[in-house]
Amino acid sequence: MSQYFKTHELACRHTGLCQMNAEFMAKLDRLREAYGKPMRLSSAYRHPSHPSEAAKRVPGLHTQGRAVDVLVAGSDAYALVKLALAHGFGGIGVSQSGDTRFIHLDNREIPAIWSY
Repeated sequence: MSQYFKTHELACRHTGLCQMNAEFMAKLDRLREAYGKPMRLSSAYRHPSHPSEAAKRVPGLHTQGRAVDVLVAGSDAYALVKLALAHGFGGIGVSQSGDTRFIHLDNREIPAIWSY
C-alpha cells in the first residue's frame, strides 16, 4: 500500500480496518519522499463508526481514506505545509498549540486551509 507507511499506522484506531485510497497514498508517498524524514501519523483511515467521525453531521475525508494527521511542530510543520501545497494537497488543517501539534492533509477538490 505504501513505501513509507505500515498498515498499522494507517488503520482506524477504533476498528482496525484500513481502507486508504490508493491515489491519496501515492501522493502521500511522494510528499514523504520530498520531505526526506519520517512522518508520524496520529490518524489516517477512520471508519464511520469512529467516535470522531460519528459525532459529525457529515463524515470527513478520513472515512474515505483520503486524509491523514501528521504529528509535527515548529519549522518542520512549516516545511511540511510548504511541500504539501507544492504537491497539490487541497486540504491543510493546522494545529500548532497545546500538547498535540499536527498538520491535517487531504486531497479535497476545492482547496481549503484552516486552523484548529
